[in-house]
Amino acid sequence: MSSKFWDYSSITLVIIGAVNWGLIGFFRFDLVNFLFGNLTWLSRVIYALVGLAGLYLLSLYGRVGEMGGNHTD
Repeated sequence: MSSKFWDYSSITLVIIGAVNWGLIGFFRFDLVNFLFGNLTWLSRVIYALVGLAGLYLLSLYGRVGEMGGNHTD
């Protein structure tokens, strides 16, 4: 699979995680807990995937720098 697939999948998971944290912060409402139960195996898998996606996106910092190239004006 291409890195573009992993990039978009990871960004999607991190956005879902960010929305969930926003709901927790503003309304004390945990969407993952509501949909899948309090730390059931499925909700733990979702939390783990969001965490792994965040770690994967750390590599984005290095790749963005490589994409920019060395431009001189």
